Amino acid sequence: MKDCKITGLKIRDILLVILLPQLVICQNQWMSKSISEEPIFETKQLFFEERMPNVVVATDGSIIASFGKTKLMVKRSEDGGKTWGPKINIADGIHGGGLTVDEKSGDIIAFIEEEHPPSELKTFRSKDNGKSWEPYKIKIIPDKNGIIPSMHMNEHGITLRKGKYKGRLIRPSRYYNVESSSKRKWMYSNAKEKLWKEQYTNAIFSDDGGYTWFTSEPFPANGTGEAALVELNDGSLYYNSRRHFYNDGNNHRMRLAASSNDGGETWDNMYISDELPDGPKNLDYGLMAGLDRLPYNEQDILIFSNVDSKNERENGMIWISFDGGKTWPLKKSIDQGKYKYSSITVGRENTPSEGFIYVLYEFGDFQNNYAGAKIAKFNMSWLLLGKDIDKYVK
Repeated sequence: MKDCKITGLKIRDILLVILLPQLVICQNQWMSKSISEEPIFETKQLFFEERMPNVVVATDGSIIASFGKTKLMVKRSEDGGKTWGPKINIADGIHGGGLTVDEKSGDIIAFIEEEHPPSELKTFRSKDNGKSWEPYKIKIIPDKNGIIPSMHMNEHGITLRKGKYKGRLIRPSRYYNVESSSKRKWMYSNAKEKLWKEQYTNAIFSDDGGYTWFTSEPFPANGTGEAALVELNDGSLYYNSRRHFYNDGNNHRMRLAASSNDGGETWDNMYISDELPDGPKNLDYGLMAGLDRLPYNEQDILIFSNVDSKNERENGMIWISFDGGKTWPLKKSIDQGKYKYSSITVGRENTPSEGFIYVLYEFGDFQNNYAGAKIAKFNMSWLLLGKDIDKYVK
């Protein structure tokens, strides 16, 4: 880690930083706090029914946890996750994922579909950090195949911060190879291979604050869906996807990744991860995973959440990459019980959420329609406990 100044002295030993956190003035405030404070790990159940998690942090630092399979609802925390306000119902319908904070306006955009997609899309906007939500109209421009994608079910969106595309909103999306929800249900029961075989993941992006959205080129592998993306320090995008179907002989039980150098309009350099599982290792069926980048300009530190198990959706794990997703050398379990879809986000500087990482995840028994969702809150001090921090954090 970079040198920090403590009342005129320079230190390299991270132990001194831990002993004297109140005196630390580092180049990166978020990372300094996250590493220097006592290890913190907490979990709390937020929702007691439903499915489909997304979590983001509003521009004022409020944590917005969203959830819902038949109705989209949110809960808010204004004190870094210590306490949570009452449930706020946005609208009936299934969560479309892609909850997106516009860093320029501070607005938060939510996507809801009438039923399991493909079905009618509804969009809502909050102008008060998630306290209230109003419907609004958007326009989506189709991709090169004439397809307007479904929003369900992907990790949260982001605002690009670098270069030519600074200010662009982008979120993952997907194309289902059917024209209606009823057709999808029939094919899922009778022709699952054909259903998954032609579908693909992609993204939608907006340069006017979320009113007009353009659809990216398809991800360079069919059978994909339920994806996540982050922007790296050089302005490129790292895209990570679940895979529902494969026929190319590659390892289908690991995540697929690709990159973009044009603000998410096209995807290149696809590869299969050697380290990130797409779900239980002995099953051919993955699940939605969480992904975010830490606010640290010295290097691209990414965090990824999914299961690390053989046969069941259980043992929720956090993986850490210190090189923009090329390698994932460290991992740590956050819940050894049942663990399904997850979403991950990081706190903001100068707010109660500073220095913390938040994971909203489904838990419980699938046969009993899940038990709801828990929120895990932890810092880098806990995540890297017992590790040589200087080996990983520049």
